[in-house]
Amino acid sequence: MQRYSILWADDEIDLLKPHILFLEQRGYDITPVNNGSDAVELANERPFDVVFLDENMPGLSGLEALDQIKSSKPNLPVVMITKNEEEHIMEEAIGSQIADYLIKPLNPNQILLSVKKILDNKRLIIEKTNLSYQQEFRKISMAFMDDMNHEQWADIYKKLVHWELQLDQSDNEDMSEVLEAQKIEANANFAKFVIKNYDRWLNDANAEKPLLSHQLMKKKVFPLLGDVPVFLVVIDNLRLDQWRMIEPIINDYFTITSEETYYSILPTTTAYARNAIFSGMMPAEMAKSQPDLWVGEDEDEGKNNFEDEFLGKQLKRNNINVKFSYHKIKNLEEGRSLADTVNNLFQNNFNAIVYNFVDMLSHARTDMAMIRELAPDESAYRSLTRSWFLHSPLFDILKTISEKKARVVITTDHGTIRVKRPFKIVGDRNVNTNLRYKQGKNLNYEGGKVMEVAKPERLFLPKINVSTSYVFAIEDQFFAYPNNYNYYVNFYKDTFQHGGVSLEEMIIPLIFLNSKNAT
Repeated sequence: MQRYSILWADDEIDLLKPHILFLEQRGYDITPVNNGSDAVELANERPFDVVFLDENMPGLSGLEALDQIKSSKPNLPVVMITKNEEEHIMEEAIGSQIADYLIKPLNPNQILLSVKKILDNKRLIIEKTNLSYQQEFRKISMAFMDDMNHEQWADIYKKLVHWELQLDQSDNEDMSEVLEAQKIEANANFAKFVIKNYDRWLNDANAEKPLLSHQLMKKKVFPLLGDVPVFLVVIDNLRLDQWRMIEPIINDYFTITSEETYYSILPTTTAYARNAIFSGMMPAEMAKSQPDLWVGEDEDEGKNNFEDEFLGKQLKRNNINVKFSYHKIKNLEEGRSLADTVNNLFQNNFNAIVYNFVDMLSHARTDMAMIRELAPDESAYRSLTRSWFLHSPLFDILKTISEKKARVVITTDHGTIRVKRPFKIVGDRNVNTNLRYKQGKNLNYEGGKVMEVAKPERLFLPKINVSTSYVFAIEDQFFAYPNNYNYYVNFYKDTFQHGGVSLEEMIIPLIFLNSKNAT
């Protein structure tokens, strides 16, 4: 077991010998000094794991010693010990980034708890996390044997994300590999669930079904409209685990009134799922009733250029006569421009903001060597999302919104999955380029290992011609053509893609917030 070294400075250090002996018996090496100057000198000369400082020492005080130690050793944990309970003393010490604050008279177990909290915290958390996941592993695996509904699948996914984030903090690669294997098993079973039930969700009025993309506005957003402005923020491609990374940041400014999930429609792409959100219709319905706004796979035009018009028509169709705005942020300058003028939006009842950055990030990971280096795995991808959000105009926009009374809904149109296994498919030159789903009339592939849709009209998907069919990749597959196969596989393997059937792509966050700092 590792022995930790503690520097303890107190002008009455001789009276603390019982406490020092107590810690030494438990494996800690204590270096005692009776003044602040010696503490500063020793802290600069020798390595210590933690420093105990008495606040009220003659000569160089504990707070003065704290400043000097922190200036040269900013990451060295310091525990301030004092008889003084005055608030300003505590605030000054806490502001100097102390690790803990203890009030005399000291209790030996109180000291031991502080030391363990600082020095053994990571080890204890890792051990507890690994043990807890081992206990949960069996419960999750047993659940796969049940005939779960959409809510139970959402709960399973939330648990997997929870443990993924917990194990991120662990150095136990073996346990992380176990979780990864369980995620693969979960996605295999989830794909079977979707293949079995997706048609029923769309065609059986009595079927138990999740909230889907085209129902989001009518069922969850429009009912919020009233006297307080409502802001809908759609962060393209935001997965549940990525939401968990930015949640603590947002929580400083908003009260989270509800945290839910909903299911993206298929294909899990911007062209289909996000248009469904703003139109309130399934893709085939858009293509039929609003052909001037729907852009098909066989057209070169951008697929999401009419979301504002779709939104206006959906509001009108639901007899909602409110002042609304729509903003799509595709780059940094557009984000900054909206951040500068966001206060003007409070004159509207409803404001929709589409923020494309996470989508650009996931695609950039495919195209840019730098992003590929920065996000080589799921953990790094999450970390990159958090870092981006902290320094993004979107964060500035949300901070400004939080200063006034407002309701905010944060959601997305679909998630992404890191693809690993190529799946060979052959199609003519008119087949779409997405790696997770294919639409065409002459698709050739090995059957039984993907989600096959011979009758697109059953899933409310457009048909370019009579023989059009759809094929969706499941689990961590990506479609690859036999021509130049090895190059194609090497280029796209381990990239983040969307369009198919997986927990990560389909079960997505839906968060409701109220301003916390409104004046």
